[in-house]
Amino acid sequence: MVFEFLMFKFGVRALIGGLIVAVTCASLGVFIVLRRLSLIADGLGHVAFGGIALGFWTGLYPLYTAVASVVAGALGIHVLGRLRVASDAAIAIMFSAGLAVGIVLISMAQSAPADLLSYLFGTILGINDSDVYLAAGLGVIVLVILSLLWKEWVGITLDPDFAQVAGMPVSTLEVLFTILVGLTVVVATRLVGVLLVSSLMVIPAIAAIQLRLPFRRTVLVAICMAIVSVVIGLQLSFSYNLASGGAIVLVTIGFFVLTTLVSRLWPAMKHDLPVEPWEHQCETPECTGPEEPKDPGKS
Repeated sequence: MVFEFLMFKFGVRALIGGLIVAVTCASLGVFIVLRRLSLIADGLGHVAFGGIALGFWTGLYPLYTAVASVVAGALGIHVLGRLRVASDAAIAIMFSAGLAVGIVLISMAQSAPADLLSYLFGTILGINDSDVYLAAGLGVIVLVILSLLWKEWVGITLDPDFAQVAGMPVSTLEVLFTILVGLTVVVATRLVGVLLVSSLMVIPAIAAIQLRLPFRRTVLVAICMAIVSVVIGLQLSFSYNLASGGAIVLVTIGFFVLTTLVSRLWPAMKHDLPVEPWEHQCETPECTGPEEPKDPGKS
């Protein structure tokens, strides 16, 4: 039977949580890829690991401390940027700090908590009602803010210099965007784990961008790919006793391979669609047409 995991309550919880995570991750993923910040989700994922370890060490719910840690990590990246540290270096510093804090706190606990692996590698089929409520709450916050500031973030993504000249608070918007990415990382932690969270955010976005669609359609296609990946990944995980996070990410990679082949084997498709700002403009005679003859009377 197809989707037999829905016959069980834990399967329904997993599907609801997975859909929330898929929509949230894919909505931000296109912005992340086009701004060349693909590693920021991975960096904040390791910052979240430090927060999760803090939760185990203090006895608090790990995802609550993870939320606090990713917000602090997002602000830390911004502060390092103001100190003229390159963005990739700032992400690497916070990445290392979060990982180091997590390792130290776990070592102080003498033994690794039983649930630690579920946060590292994901266990969506084992999430509880509290996880679903937290994912829903954070997901709604992320999507509402994204929709309210959609035009501003599209402008910053496609033409940051124009956004600055137009008077947009670029610095504030960038900090807020990084915080939203951090919250989304926390939302996805129980689904695919902190080690794979960036994959779910980035790969569907890259696959959708391969199709060279207009911006809004690209985001919608990325969301659809993420949703299908979650559903198929859950089914594979349930049917063959596979790690759910790994199964979901492998499906997203399958979408990437498919869209890459489509974009390469069907080149006529690119010419029929509008050119987006992230594409290189064609300047060959085949695209621009033959050069007009010069008027001998004009010098």
